Amino acid sequence: MNTYFPKAGDIQKKWYIVDAQGQILGRLATFLARVLTGKTKPVYTAHEDVGDFVIVVNAEKVAVSGKKKDQKVYRHHSGYPGGLKIVEFSEMQKKAPEKVIVEAVSGMLPKNKLRQVYLKKLKVYSGTEHPHQAQQPEPLSPSR
Repeated sequence: MNTYFPKAGDIQKKWYIVDAQGQILGRLATFLARVLTGKTKPVYTAHEDVGDFVIVVNAEKVAVSGKKKDQKVYRHHSGYPGGLKIVEFSEMQKKAPEKVIVEAVSGMLPKNKLRQVYLKKLKVYSGTEHPHQAQQPEPLSPSR
């Protein structure tokens, strides 16, 4: 028996649009990571990019459960002594709502060279408008 590996030309990449309004951040990020990696397709291969493109709209209306609105923080370091920057979730959601979803999805993707490839296929917008009408995205909603 031979194992089937899809060729680069055989992979059909679709465009999907997801509305984040009222969705729980973690559950949405898990769903998006599965679509981006291609785990929802029967031809999924871990070492190849077989995933689809995803457009997320209404990023500023994403919800979090529990006390995360007050307690969740985003940290990054400049590399210099005393260079730790901490931004709270509520502040990040006001300032850069797209980054909240990108950071959540990034944390759920594999930590290898394909992570940046997958993230380039994720398009996040804070409003309902997006410049990808030519790709004719199909609506997609997380199951549950």
